[in-house]
Amino acid sequence: MFKLWLSVKKDIRILLRDKVGISLMFVMPIVLVVVVTSIQNSTFQLVAKNKLPIVICNTDTGKASAQFIESVNNIGMFEVVQIASTKSAFITADMDDKDAMLGVVIPSNFSAEIGKKAQAASDKAMEAFSGQTDSPAVSGAKPNNDLTSLTLYYNPSLQESMRFSIQGAVQSALQIVQTRQTLRTLYYDSNDKELPKSLENEMLNSSAKITMLPASKDGTRTAPNASQHNVPAWTIFAMFFVIMSLGGSVVREKVSGSFIRLKTLPTNFLVGLLSKQITYLIVTLLQALVIFSMGILLFPLIGLPPLNLPSDLFALFLVTLVCGWCAVSYAICVGVFANTQEQSNGFGAISIVILACIGGLMVPSFAMQGLAKTLTNISPMHWCLEAYYSLFLENVKLQHVLNNIGLLFIITIVIQIVTYLGLKRKNLI
Repeated sequence: MFKLWLSVKKDIRILLRDKVGISLMFVMPIVLVVVVTSIQNSTFQLVAKNKLPIVICNTDTGKASAQFIESVNNIGMFEVVQIASTKSAFITADMDDKDAMLGVVIPSNFSAEIGKKAQAASDKAMEAFSGQTDSPAVSGAKPNNDLTSLTLYYNPSLQESMRFSIQGAVQSALQIVQTRQTLRTLYYDSNDKELPKSLENEMLNSSAKITMLPASKDGTRTAPNASQHNVPAWTIFAMFFVIMSLGGSVVREKVSGSFIRLKTLPTNFLVGLLSKQITYLIVTLLQALVIFSMGILLFPLIGLPPLNLPSDLFALFLVTLVCGWCAVSYAICVGVFANTQEQSNGFGAISIVILACIGGLMVPSFAMQGLAKTLTNISPMHWCLEAYYSLFLENVKLQHVLNNIGLLFIITIVIQIVTYLGLKRKNLI
């Protein structure tokens, strides 16, 4: 035990002299967490609170176009700016002038086509009520007439998922206008009088409501925020980035002959290997403590949502411990097989980024398909992230993350075995 303690002290002194390694292990992830959380929180705010500027060019003079613009305003997602341009080139120029992400051109026959479509639907309904299924449509109505399409221009920087959301919102506004006009026409044809405004609003607002709640195993309904998503993810990234210091330390000891000299001393090499794991495991726990504390204390002061810790703190500690051990084991493994410090740092940094990508830290795993989806399961970061997400987003207990911890433990043991075989192959033990 005394030998282990001395070895740990030696590794701590070596670590404290590695200023660059310490900065990579602590400063870099802290900056990443703050920056990425700020960006993602701004995106959430854009969708939830802020409004997207949209330029609408209305070339129609009827009531339906005015109702469409009102419906777009009522969605609450857009800040509408109306212009008088009639050409697409002018629309894109006005989008630049207004700093708008979207532009809509309403055709000149918009209201007329809406009226024709509503009249055709009313005629069909009246024929069905009267049983005259073979009677021709009223003159001027075209049952199969399609509404002239709106033209929606978008900024190329908008992501595809955002474009689909916008298209759905605009389509909803268009559907409201069509439904409103159809109701009015049908009521007039049935009663020879205008549809009362109160009845129209009652009929349009009587649709079923959708309530969205986050799924959780403990029954809580607190919606997760950007901090809940980003802080655990980048904590894992920080843990695995100990490879920049630990991997280089292992390579230096190999090159300097320290491993060979240990054979001549009355001690076991495994003591030195264990001391490195203990030292850097403490570092990973400190990383998690610093980043989590920052999410709890600092984020509210800089306008970011605070990090809410899960109720089962022992499960959080256990997951952090196993994640840190896996990260340390991987770093030592890379250091054993690398021949130079440059190889260790280069391969280590690239492999960590790749494991983060396929593990779901940078791209959500549910969005992956095919080979990428399969590779996700072999990334230790994926199981780390799944365990953290279960705790932070679903607020589960320890028994619900045991599968993730178990798989992560198996991966760690495999890495330890590969490291041992590498040491044997290089005659270092």
